[in-house]
Amino acid sequence: MEAYVTVGAGFLLAVVWFDLMFDVQARASVCTPAAVQSIATYYRRVTTDASPMNRLVVLAMLGTVTAIGFEFAAADIATWVPGISLGLALFPMGIAVVRTVPRAVALGTAAGHSSSTSADAARTPTDEHVAMARMILHEHVLCFGCLALLIGVQLASVA
Repeated sequence: MEAYVTVGAGFLLAVVWFDLMFDVQARASVCTPAAVQSIATYYRRVTTDASPMNRLVVLAMLGTVTAIGFEFAAADIATWVPGISLGLALFPMGIAVVRTVPRAVALGTAAGHSSSTSADAARTPTDEHVAMARMILHEHVLCFGCLALLIGVQLASVA
């Protein structure tokens, strides 16, 4: 089962890595409107426009947690591995479901629609958009660390 957990966590880590490639634009002390628009456009594509492919991430999450569940029943694995693995999996998944994805959808929606008639106004991010982009960045860094640790625990358990 370790292989299934590692593959699932590796897929999720890759998804977060791709997200981080856009998120890092928000780390500058002065986040430019172009950077926030780039981040927002990306999140519009991957959260709203990518349906139903965006459901693959949810499937990977469920598959990873299910594989960890099977580790609890396995007799050939140290008892600490599934417990730590479950915590390292559920924590970032919970953050993603409760906070990160809703923020990304809201940011992406803001990129695609504007209450103003001016195209330039639609591209000018508000302070709220900048704050959302920065929170998404911080959450993705935390999720990346948890998933990397999860893979490390799984690899250490078979060594």
